[in-house]
Amino acid sequence: MEELRKQLQDWITQSHNIVFFGGAGVSTESGIPDFRSVDGLYHQQYAHPPETILSHTFFEQHTEEFYRFYRKKMLFPQAKPNAAHRKLAELEQAGKLKAVVTQNIDGLHQAAGSVNVYELHGSVHRNYCRKCRHFYDLDVMLEGEGTPLCPKCGGVIKPDVVLYEEALDQETMEGAVLAISRADMLIIGGTSLAVYPAAGLVRYYRGNRLTLINKSPTPYDKEADLVIAGPIGEILGGLTV
Repeated sequence: MEELRKQLQDWITQSHNIVFFGGAGVSTESGIPDFRSVDGLYHQQYAHPPETILSHTFFEQHTEEFYRFYRKKMLFPQAKPNAAHRKLAELEQAGKLKAVVTQNIDGLHQAAGSVNVYELHGSVHRNYCRKCRHFYDLDVMLEGEGTPLCPKCGGVIKPDVVLYEEALDQETMEGAVLAISRADMLIIGGTSLAVYPAAGLVRYYRGNRLTLINKSPTPYDKEADLVIAGPIGEILGGLTV
């Protein structure tokens, strides 16, 4: 393990255009549960599978129930950035990390100080009225119950997150693809690389420093140049910028 960590440190020291691509596992050390691990959201019991509740169709047809689940299981306002978020922000401030591409919607990368963040699945911190398009912050979801309505026009306020059956934002995807294609080192962490089209972004990396940091194996392990098993906060937190 020490040899692997030394290799990671050496590559970071030598690289000048690093991109980080992460998933739910990046935020588990902040107390936010992931989806597919043993204790994850998809292994808990509900009247409907989480994939169904978090779909566009369910949102349209069972809006009240969607919001009960969303407020209880998707919002973690007390969560704070962990060592992984902080180290990535430090690498960006040092000019080494050029972008963070994340599947998370919790905003913890920005809270830690990262600026160039591509949020593939949106953010809980942005919410908009479907009628007048006015935007609201997270407080609009935390303060009330039931379906949140716009105080300006009475329209339904929807989280600016990508639900199942909805397309990813094209501009965000294009930015992420460009950043990854230009990277001289791609660090992937805290993701099973099982959700497409996000997982397919790995294919745009053209370098020879593809690094995977994950607690469990992924479909891309055999293609990686370096694979480190373990908690990403602990591993990244020990790096020197």
